[in-house]
Parts: sequence; structure tokens; C-alpha cells
Amino acid sequence: MLNFVWVAFILIGFVAAVVQLLQGDLAIFARVLSALFDSAKTGFEVSIGLVGIMCLWLGIMKVGERAGLIELFARALSPFFRCVFPGIPKGHPAGGSIVMNFSANLLGLDNAATPLGLKAMRELQEINPNKSVASDPMVMFLVLNTAGITLIPTSVIAIRQSLAVEQGLAGFNGADIFLPTLVATFISFCAGLFAVAWVQRINLLRAPVLVFLAGFVGLMAALYWALSGLPPDQLAQAVGLLGSGVIFSLIALFVAVGAWRRIDVYDSFVEGAKEGFGVALQIIPYLVAMLAAISVFRSSGCMGYLLGAIEAVVRWAGLDTDFVPALPVGLMKTLSGSGARGLMVDVMKTYGVDSFQGRLAAIIQGSTETTFYVLAVYFGSVNIRKTRQALACGLFADAVGLVGAILVGYLFYR
Repeated sequence: MLNFVWVAFILIGFVAAVVQLLQGDLAIFARVLSALFDSAKTGFEVSIGLVGIMCLWLGIMKVGERAGLIELFARALSPFFRCVFPGIPKGHPAGGSIVMNFSANLLGLDNAATPLGLKAMRELQEINPNKSVASDPMVMFLVLNTAGITLIPTSVIAIRQSLAVEQGLAGFNGADIFLPTLVATFISFCAGLFAVAWVQRINLLRAPVLVFLAGFVGLMAALYWALSGLPPDQLAQAVGLLGSGVIFSLIALFVAVGAWRRIDVYDSFVEGAKEGFGVALQIIPYLVAMLAAISVFRSSGCMGYLLGAIEAVVRWAGLDTDFVPALPVGLMKTLSGSGARGLMVDVMKTYGVDSFQGRLAAIIQGSTETTFYVLAVYFGSVNIRKTRQALACGLFADAVGLVGAILVGYLFYR
């Protein structure tokens, strides 16, 4: 699918450029080529800017892992997941792997979440009576994975911080999307949970589920109530303070508990930081490739035509059109995380990382998931051919999450 999207961007852009050349625009190829080279440079610079931040974060998470805090966090979530996955026998190792996978996703650790998720799928396959057809627990697991709650969108914050430096925004706080992203991703998570529960006739009216959902809703309502009376500029500042405060408090907690339990905090940090270096460098070719294709599509005028058509429909419906430039990020995210990341960077560079469009693109990127990729990788790892309702429920959660992200963006930044 990503190959199809990439080739389509390049070839459609080329055809559009040829049409403009025939109409007398002799500079069109020069503009496209210039944009192509600039996008390659941007992709490299953004990826390199991630190295230090990813090293820092994965180093801290390694400390938290060895201090036992991540495992403790997983245990706290286990009652909820036992209700949501009634088909998993009590005490089966798949339950623990699922909890650890969601814990890693919650903390924004995509590189740690994927191996745990693949392990959970192998363990779920062991209790699957039909090895070529997805079981009920598999469908629930995959849908919740594609709509999982993200507490800390680490890579999005890192990219925003890097672009803010490039755009000369001194003192910019890349974590100011913390609360809006949490709200938007919770909406998507609930949509996926309710859709699968309805299909599988799972009773969600149980204490652990109600406590979990009520706790999240109560927390977000309390935060919004406390912040809703502020003007937009002060609201953005307060949300940024909250996000940075939570993240730094988490870092301090991991280090303090690690020191109290007498683990070698420094060596643990360095070991995790080595992983962060590899992760940051690994995305360079993917980001450069997608930014290059997007630049051809945009500089040839195709992106303008597409957004213009969407904007015309939105305006015809009597709605505000400021969200339209960020909309392609959500549409691409179901197909490709790197493609959506490239579109997000493009929006931030075009409108500014501190603009409404830039913030909305970051919220969408941080609160949605690569549904097709996740389904292909996870089901493919255990040779599942019939995925049943997984795709339909996953796309439903994505659609609800995208609408929720747009509404949350207006709620916090308008």
C-alpha cells in the first residue's frame, strides 16, 4: 500500500507538471526539482534532530524498566484487560504480553511495543482453535492496538521541538499537545473498544472497565475544567506546562526509584540510549522518501487541488476550513506512519510549528495509528488469513479518532 501511495504521488505530480508546462509554465520543473532537493535535506535534518531526544527518552525508559516501574504499571492495568479479553484463560502468558504491549504504547515506546505485540500474537495463536482465522481475542487486541491510548507522543514532541529550533522559536514547548492528544486518542480507543465489544457481545458493564473509563474521563474533565476559563494563549501555555511537568516528573520518578533499588542507573540509561540512536537513524530513509514524494505532489499543484476540493465541500457545509491542511495527516496515517509523519512535517514547515494547523497535525499524528500496517504485520506474523471484523472496527476507530482530534484541536486552540 505504501509503495502504491509513493508511486502515485510521484507520477501524478509529474503528469500535473507536464500539463502546466504545456499551458506555458516554463519554470514548473525547476520549482519541483528545487522542492525535491529541499525535502531531502529537511528529512535528514529532522531525523538527525531526533537522535539526542530519542536517546534521552529510551535511556530513561530503560531505567524505569529495570527499576520495575513499567512492570508495576502493567500489573495495575491487568484487571481491565482480563474483562476485555474473556477468551484468554486466566494466568495464560498472552495476558501479560498484552498488558506490557499496551503499557509500552501508552508511554509512546513504539519500538518496544512492537516486539511485545508480536509475542502476544504468537501466544494468542497457541489458544486459537482455527489457526488461519483470527480469534476473538486477536481481533480485540489488534483493534485496541490500532486505537491505543498514547500518554506521551514522544516522537511527535521531539519533531516539534526540532522544527521549533529551525524556525527560531525560542522557549518553544513541544509538549503542549500532551492533553489534547490524550483526549483525542482516548476517543479513538473507546470507539474501537465499543465496536469490538458490540460485535463479540462482551459485557463492558463490569467494575474494572467502568473504573478505568471513568477514571480517564474524570481526569480529562477535571483538567479541562481547570483550564477552560483561560484565554487561548494562556491555555496553550498551561497545557504545555502540564505536559512538560508530567514528563519531567515521570523522569525524576524513574531515576529516584532506580537509585532507591540500587540499580546502576547510569549504565541502564546508556544501554537504552544506544537503542535510541539506532531508532532515530533508522527513520532517515523513510522520512526522506515520503517527504520527497509529498514535495513533488505539493509543488506540482496537486496538493493544492486536493485541499481546495475538500475545502470547497467543507465551506459548502458551512463549517470552518482551517483544519483542512492537517486532514491529510489523518488520512495517510491509516496507511503509513512514516508517510503521515512526512505530511505532519510538511504542515508544520508550511504553516509554522506553533500554528493551529501545525498543532492539529501533531495531535492527529499522535492520536492515530497505522491500521493497515499493524494488521498486516501482526496477523502476518502468525499466518492469519481471515481477519474477520478487525479491519472494519479498526477503520471505524480511526474515523472517530480523526473527527475527535479535529474537535479537540478546536476545543483547545480556538
